[in-house]
Amino acid sequence: MVERYARARVDGRTVEGGFVDNGDGTVTIDGETADYADLLAPCEPSALYCVGRNYAEKIDQMEYEVPDVPDFFIKPATSVLAPGDGIVYPDWTDELTYAGELAAVIGEDCHDVDEDEVGDHVRGYTVMNDLDALDQERRTARKAFDGSAPLGPCVADIDPSGLGIETYVGGEKRQDANTDMMIFGAEELVSFISRRFTLREGDVVAFGSPANPGRLERGDDVEITYEGVGTLRNRVV
Repeated sequence: MVERYARARVDGRTVEGGFVDNGDGTVTIDGETADYADLLAPCEPSALYCVGRNYAEKIDQMEYEVPDVPDFFIKPATSVLAPGDGIVYPDWTDELTYAGELAAVIGEDCHDVDEDEVGDHVRGYTVMNDLDALDQERRTARKAFDGSAPLGPCVADIDPSGLGIETYVGGEKRQDANTDMMIFGAEELVSFISRRFTLREGDVVAFGSPANPGRLERGDDVEITYEGVGTLRNRVV
């Protein structure tokens, strides 16, 4: 049985522990019932290291070049948005897009980790929505703004290979893929990032989006599901 960990704010206190999504707008955490909207982000990263161009189908779709080494950028801690929280459509962009990604959550401070030792340093995996203000210049301006990384609903202790992904926007399926389609695997990516940065407990390494990231409008409900992890839900406001 997959172990899942989540955090929520209930009656003014933080509850954390084993997680179950009850499928009726409520969740159970460590035996206590809470509304999905009460969930907190499942970790508190100092930084989020986000890999791009990691699915061949998306590279073909966007007419990018296939990278020889992982291509990445960094989102700050202020980009994290909890499950159920509203995605605020920035007033300085007219082209906000979603991208459903699997992400590793680091379990302890580490640096220069070999691929075969990554599992010893990763607490588990969660879901991230890599929001992008596509009409802005430069990747930091597009992707590193406040609330640009909805994260959750939990951290799952799973094998990241062979996981199905589905993204729905307004009830319409927009993404349907599998983590086996990644160019660089999860362990390879965490190792690569760790050779360049000291990763802190709670930091996030996101593995990139499959094909068909797309536009969002105010009022859209976004649901990103990774098999074995769960569903990240947010509404654009």
